[in-house]
Amino acid sequence: MNASQSSALAVSLHDVSPFTREACDVMLRDLKSAGVGVTSLLVIPNHHRRGAVGADANFQSWLRDKQADGHEVVLHGFYHWRDARGGGGLTRRLVTEHYTRGEGEFYDLDYAEARRRLREGRRMLEDAGCELRGFIAPAWLLGAEAECAARDEKFDYTTRLGGVLDLRTGIRTASQSLVYSVSSRWRRIVSLGWNFLWSRRLRSCPLVRLGLHPPDWQHEKIRAQALCLAGGAAADRRVIRYRDWVEGT
Repeated sequence: MNASQSSALAVSLHDVSPFTREACDVMLRDLKSAGVGVTSLLVIPNHHRRGAVGADANFQSWLRDKQADGHEVVLHGFYHWRDARGGGGLTRRLVTEHYTRGEGEFYDLDYAEARRRLREGRRMLEDAGCELRGFIAPAWLLGAEAECAARDEKFDYTTRLGGVLDLRTGIRTASQSLVYSVSSRWRRIVSLGWNFLWSRRLRSCPLVRLGLHPPDWQHEKIRAQALCLAGGAAADRRVIRYRDWVEGT
């Protein structure tokens, strides 16, 4: 497939914060060598309540430099942590306690609290000199009330595991994100096979998405496959940021 307006690759780096800056630098250098020169950087304003962007001038400068290099800064939750709550059914407990390991922050926030965190996160990153167009919830888990809050806070788009949603128009682009789970050996093995198969199924998809996390780079087979997939897609597609997709540029 020839690179064109309708044939694109979007690579996102998740969980970008003062804690992960050095790891992200390595990932960005590797991706650039593979032909991916711009990414969407999913930044946590106050990582687990211990990594506030507003208190780290060096990280703020780093973000501005990356933005100047063409990368996009995206709001990624606020704490990237969901406080334990009592009650809830089996499905909710499975999602919040096992699937996300307690990090599905915006999965079941009410409207008012979601909007407060969105507003404060935007303020913190804009004060650091970043331009924000998108919001992506931790683990792609965005509840209905939180989605309304993101729309009312005038974010242009969000993404979920299965696609990209333009919050202004309601238009959704179906595109399964390639992503790795690396917390155990069996998860890494399954991820390698799963992404190999999905990368082939997505060959005809207008938008290919690859979501990466800093721990991915601690495992050489994961790193090698991710760079192979990114480089192969970049050779045939335009490399874009999410904002480029929803803007149609």
